[in-house]
Amino acid sequence: MAFLLLQIALSPMTAMASDADPEQDFCVGIVASTTIVNGLVCKSPATVTVNDFVFAGLATAGNTATGAGIWGLPKTHVTPAFTAEFPGLNTLGISMARLDFAQGGLVPPHTHPRATEILFVVEGSLLVGFVSISNQLTDNQLFATTVNKGDVFVFPRGLLHFELNVGKGQATAIAALNSQNPGVQAQAAALFGSGISDVVLEKAFGLNGKAVEHIKAKFAA
Repeated sequence: MAFLLLQIALSPMTAMASDADPEQDFCVGIVASTTIVNGLVCKSPATVTVNDFVFAGLATAGNTATGAGIWGLPKTHVTPAFTAEFPGLNTLGISMARLDFAQGGLVPPHTHPRATEILFVVEGSLLVGFVSISNQLTDNQLFATTVNKGDVFVFPRGLLHFELNVGKGQATAIAALNSQNPGVQAQAAALFGSGISDVVLEKAFGLNGKAVEHIKAKFAA
């Protein structure tokens, strides 16, 4: 009975684990493969070279004028180094991203369902924060502060978080995440750009139909 209770107690910890441990030294992914697996199909070790373990994509600042990258927002550019961009990460359980901000640039509230994120500020000042799901004090508690050059901030796995440039110039940060494919879901786009019924959104946010349509128009493809 004691052993059974121990198994039950530990089972949530197992369910919350991040990416599975690799079963070989490396498994450089084949991005173009159409085979569906949990991750990417491995290329033959005989064809792997040192270049598979190098990614230069974070060396160059993103163009904050066009707002390209993950978010497509003006004043912000996020350059990911996930398995899609850096197949050498496949099965290794890590990834990175570069965040470039013009003055006032924002990475809006979003979650990474499969990863904890740690953020290092390379230049500038950022207002960062996350919202807890629950704790001993209250639900939906905001933990926010301003971080500056050289500071590090951590966003717990799966929690809603954001970054805003509050400095007087450009800002740059590097994020590291403990998943090769952490996933990204921006809350506003998910709610108002996915086709959820107007009635659901009106009731959830206390808005009238005209207000819902106005917000939805901002996220129309």
